[in-house]
Amino acid sequence: MKVAARAHVPPFAVMEIIAAANARRAAGEHVLNLCAGEPSTGASDVVRQRAVELLTSGDLGYTEALGAPGLRAAIAAHYAGWYGLDVDPARIAVTTGSSGGFMLTFLAAFDVGDRVALARPGYPAYTNILAALGCEVVELACGPESRFQPTVAMLEAAHARAPLTGLVVASPANPTGTMIDAAELEALAAWCGEHGVRLVSDEIYHGITYTSAQVATAARYLDAGAVVVNSFSKYWAMTGWRLGWLLLPDDLVGPVDALAGNVALCPPALAQHAGVAAFSAAGMAAARENVERYAESRALLLARLPELGWTHVAPADGAFYLYGDVSASGLDSVTWCARLLDEAGVALTPGTDFDPVDGHRYVRLSFASSPAVVAEAVDRIVAWQRGL
Repeated sequence: MKVAARAHVPPFAVMEIIAAANARRAAGEHVLNLCAGEPSTGASDVVRQRAVELLTSGDLGYTEALGAPGLRAAIAAHYAGWYGLDVDPARIAVTTGSSGGFMLTFLAAFDVGDRVALARPGYPAYTNILAALGCEVVELACGPESRFQPTVAMLEAAHARAPLTGLVVASPANPTGTMIDAAELEALAAWCGEHGVRLVSDEIYHGITYTSAQVATAARYLDAGAVVVNSFSKYWAMTGWRLGWLLLPDDLVGPVDALAGNVALCPPALAQHAGVAAFSAAGMAAARENVERYAESRALLLARLPELGWTHVAPADGAFYLYGDVSASGLDSVTWCARLLDEAGVALTPGTDFDPVDGHRYVRLSFASSPAVVAEAVDRIVAWQRGL
């Protein structure tokens, strides 16, 4: 039988590494898994308790396609509190994780053949979803010289070759942890507005930052056509709850509403109603405590960079990743990661997941685990590298 051409997208290699690490654990090995971008703490107690209450006496039937009104109102209040922005709840679409948000956004905003630009290295699902939908992905090679983020000059060059329809940015970014400051985001948004290019901003790591700079949000540019994608998975550590949201410009609210109703009817009702508790004082305090743990692990890693000996390390200003060049070892990153897991019991992700051109030189370490686990992993990596 025929398999649709759009289904032939590359697999996410990190999932294969997780499977291999889990198999070793099941066999009794002490494996340290620092390959997944998943907070080790899980959802806060206040969210879990609210879920228990809902399971025993709550209404868990379908919600509106764009999400329960109470959660949409809570998200709007969050933007007022964090960013000083007045966001109309009618512009908010609750989604099945940020993944569902990207699918709905790309379906609503881009047609087959549209050229959509994004940074390389970057999260592979952007590329794979766009390619499956028949869009032309325009990779912008972003290295240390631009802090692994796209610039207006890159857009100008790509647009000159053939007109762009969209731009996807991420700040803080996966796999690099680098950020786009307010002035840079404003310049990118202005360029997109002038050229009729749809700006899609991945902001799922907002709140997980380590600098004093104010985090910039594309929510300021909704009236110019920008879309913001966010999630409960990272800051609130609710990965398996599959809950995210979109902030939409007026022209996409109707199309996303119609698509959402047809694709999934609504996001998970239990996650939606419990998710309101994430914005409570206790929920926000728990999230801040998680970030403090990430900051401790980050400081440990930065202090031990000379021992690791990695080069071209991306500035880990946000998220919980360290992305560095290990090519001095003489091994490509896939082999490097495979041997590290096999010989030292530490699972990291090869950069080939995020960059098909230069990723063979890079690896990504996730420090979303406890500082003690990260410290032990670094000890093992340093000792293993000495034996290469």
